[in-house]
Amino acid sequence: MVVFFVPDVFGRPENFIPANPYKTPVHIQPEWYFLFAYTILRRVPNKGGGVVALAGSVFILYLLPFRPKTFHIGLAFYPVSQILF
Repeated sequence: MVVFFVPDVFGRPENFIPANPYKTPVHIQPEWYFLFAYTILRRVPNKGGGVVALAGSVFILYLLPFRPKTFHIGLAFYPVSQILF
């Protein structure tokens, strides 16, 4: 009966406020894995600049495997780290 006659009885009151297409509501938060993209897009005022910044942040992730790995030489060359470990 709830599904067919009163489907909105368990809804939240915020869902009944008409949407403003020019402003994101404060109570909306994306999932944790989209937070970096959400933050980048909100911080850049220009839409095109936000897209470029977001593409740049993802491009950096693709460059990480190609970085020089000379600084990963292990604890054998760091005596102080060996003692602390």
